[in-house]
Amino acid sequence: MFTIGDFARHGRVSVRMLRHYDATGLLHPAHVDPTSGYRYYTAAQLARLNRIIALKDLGFTLQQVRDIVDEKVGAEELRGMLRLRRAELETAMAAAEARLVQVEARLRAIESEGHMPTNDVVIKSVSTIRVAELTATAESFEPQDIGPVIGPLYDELFRLLGTAGIAPTGPGVASYEDAPEGGGRITVHAAVQVSAPLQEGTFRILDLPSLDQAATIVHRGSMAAVLPTAQTLARWIDANGYQTTGHPREVNLECPENRDDWVTELQAPVTRA
Repeated sequence: MFTIGDFARHGRVSVRMLRHYDATGLLHPAHVDPTSGYRYYTAAQLARLNRIIALKDLGFTLQQVRDIVDEKVGAEELRGMLRLRRAELETAMAAAEARLVQVEARLRAIESEGHMPTNDVVIKSVSTIRVAELTATAESFEPQDIGPVIGPLYDELFRLLGTAGIAPTGPGVASYEDAPEGGGRITVHAAVQVSAPLQEGTFRILDLPSLDQAATIVHRGSMAAVLPTAQTLARWIDANGYQTTGHPREVNLECPENRDDWVTELQAPVTRA
């Protein structure tokens, strides 16, 4: 048998926690010395302790934990519950990481306020290009709504192009417009330059119209952190007597595996105010 201190070390819990489990009926000692009151545990009780800790980490109350362990939840069922909890935690961590990226982007945008770019923005014309595209609707223009839509769109577009035997001949071009149904929704266009006949079908092949004037700026890094660059472009447009005539296009000039190394040109159609 193990003293309560030894058992706590083997189970990686505190002595205080073991006393609490004893008081609540979750895990009684195998033996209590009637004279000294010392608690003793056996190695076999580690299995029950492991289940208690695992179920607590799944978010169950102590009463629920007691009900489950007393019914002798099997190891396979418990593994399934833990896998589910792990997936939930991974999802929560990914969401938290995405929020941190947006906080950092917003902070950089605030820090850049008052610093007007001089050489970053270029006014130029953009020629017509032929693209294959898929579209879908996002709930808003916020990054957490755009990201989950545009990524799968591109995955599906490249899959369909591969099946059709059509190879991209130029960069990807993402663009946006207000959705017909309104309510702040955005129609997301995921496109890539191709050399193929015009078509309608599972995906469209069309000509993106030229832009007589576009205010352009190059963004380096993940598109999740594009906010400071986009707002730099907006400030320049306003300060130099232009107004936008549509949402910017995002032209993916370089898209290595590491998204932090992406190079994207923002092209905002503009006219003189």
